[in-house]
Amino acid sequence: MMENKLGPTLSRDRIQSLDSLRGFSLLGIFIVNMLSFHSPFSYYNPYEWWKYEDLTAYMWIDILVQASFYPIFAMMFGYGMVLMQERFRLKNSSFWKISVRRLLVLLGFGVVHAFLIWHGDILITYALMGLLLLPLLRLSGTLLLSIGAAVYLLPQLFMSFIMIMVSIIDTSTLGEFTDIMNLQQSAEIYVNGTFWEITKQRFLDWYMANGPANFILVIFMILPLMMVGAGAAKLKWLEKAKHHKKAWLIVFFVFLSLGLAGKILPLVLGQSISNQYVQDMIGGPLLSVAYIALIVFLMSNPYIAKIGRPLANAGRMSITIYLSQSVIGTLIFYSYGLGLYGQMSVAAGTWLAIGIFVFQIIFAEIWLSKFNQGPVEKLWRFFTYGRKKDHKRGLD
Repeated sequence: MMENKLGPTLSRDRIQSLDSLRGFSLLGIFIVNMLSFHSPFSYYNPYEWWKYEDLTAYMWIDILVQASFYPIFAMMFGYGMVLMQERFRLKNSSFWKISVRRLLVLLGFGVVHAFLIWHGDILITYALMGLLLLPLLRLSGTLLLSIGAAVYLLPQLFMSFIMIMVSIIDTSTLGEFTDIMNLQQSAEIYVNGTFWEITKQRFLDWYMANGPANFILVIFMILPLMMVGAGAAKLKWLEKAKHHKKAWLIVFFVFLSLGLAGKILPLVLGQSISNQYVQDMIGGPLLSVAYIALIVFLMSNPYIAKIGRPLANAGRMSITIYLSQSVIGTLIFYSYGLGLYGQMSVAAGTWLAIGIFVFQIIFAEIWLSKFNQGPVEKLWRFFTYGRKKDHKRGLD
């Protein structure tokens, strides 16, 4: 009986900074994903492949965006799971039962997305990591934070040390790892292939990045970030942000300095494998913390929060926004769409991503003025609960 009372979260109970961070992360993820939508980005070293204007545009993406936005989404994913856990506890209902079902539905969405839309899917990974996070939610906020940070940093620091030692022995750059054969095959199929041929290529591209060996690495990359977000949620960092504005501002400047130092390392010391690894695995998440601190600080101001509401609405529809980006991107570039694969510059692709995202924000604002949640979120809820819920306007 109690489970029947579990409705959507009231909009007045939402944390706008959380939704804004989700929306903000979707923009950065889209800018990076756009590189793979319009070119075989997975198979070449951009610093060797691109020249002049493209290279300059990519350098800015590499420093300010690459590897600094998916950590935000991962941490907010963990934060959201704790909020759901607390809500279920208040309703005296089974958090485990519903959460497992919810994550399995998300996994199903990810499978459809990865193999029928775009190979760079993150939903499969987030669903599986969410299942691993569930039993860990019994830990306190402090333990989740400290263990999550340690599980992420210690292996990455160790791997960075190994990479640096390898680079001292072998001074080769990333350019020598360009996979010409797969690059040409990928480009040919996405430009001229049928939907079935593209689907087979999607699977090959997905498996290259998500094979068994890489899955182990993902556990140490994504799960700890979710733990950090979950720990922050238990300590109610976002809810208490208005009372700690100075602390958030300090966090912003400290992590901005540390993150940028890591992100510019390859540009200063050369494009070696070790420098690239430190840039993405250490510098990227450090910069993401700076971005989080900045958004939280800004959203603690009621006037800025009011202006930023459209971004938060995009965050409320994060799965719809994310999946629609892939649909739009592949329809623009693949052979069964406009067929513009390989014909767009990095700068043009970046501006295209920003333009599409602006339209998505407008769409989210209009949609949520009429409905309580995004279309995919509504489908997600239906498959999770197995029945229609009370969807009054003002709920989510």
